Amino acid sequence: MRLRDFGKLTLTAVLALSLGTPPAMAGDWDRDGRGHRDDRHDRRDDRRDDRYDRRDDRRDDRYDRRDDRRDHHWGDRGYVYRAPPPGWYAHGGYPVRHWDVPPARRRVYRDVVVVRPYGHWYSGYGRYRSDDDALFFLGLTAISLVALSSLSEAQQRAHEDAQVRATSAPIGQPIVWSDGRATGSVTSLREGRAADGAYCREFQQQVTIGGRTEDAYGTACQQPDGSWQVVN
Repeated sequence: MRLRDFGKLTLTAVLALSLGTPPAMAGDWDRDGRGHRDDRHDRRDDRRDDRYDRRDDRRDDRYDRRDDRRDHHWGDRGYVYRAPPPGWYAHGGYPVRHWDVPPARRRVYRDVVVVRPYGHWYSGYGRYRSDDDALFFLGLTAISLVALSSLSEAQQRAHEDAQVRATSAPIGQPIVWSDGRATGSVTSLREGRAADGAYCREFQQQVTIGGRTEDAYGTACQQPDGSWQVVN
């Protein structure tokens, strides 16, 4: 056989093999390679979605149990004071937009609303031990601090007594109190007159306990009978 004929025969065999390759082989790589990879990704996504669904279900169950406990505790009484008292500030100095005060933390004495969401619940205010003696200052309970929950009754009364003295102290003079590990102050920042002519003062309350300090602000106006009412 001549060399030229052998070359033609070899070329013919190569062409025959290439043309005879089944079309399905073109998809074998996709099915065995990328196709399997896509299947793995799908299974991974399914497992991730299942985890997220289970997590959401557990969270919803916790919320439902919490709501059930709250409803069982309060029964049909619900929450009776849904707007935050004027002058309430959260951590960071941002105004509180909404707060629920349980009925046991709110009462009315001789048309004066007494609301103590934090701290001890007792009669009077500051060094005044009865509501009748403290009537002029009971309305100042509307300026409150979360830190009051960490104070003893004596410390809380010392803080309230500073608030009483701040109603007549010079503007800008802090009324400082200290009892054990807790300290605080009340400062009258400015004074003025309301549209109806009532005398008003803006107060800053501050409590420090355990190295943490919290502030609260509120404006109170003196009523014709001499009592103070928080207005802003």
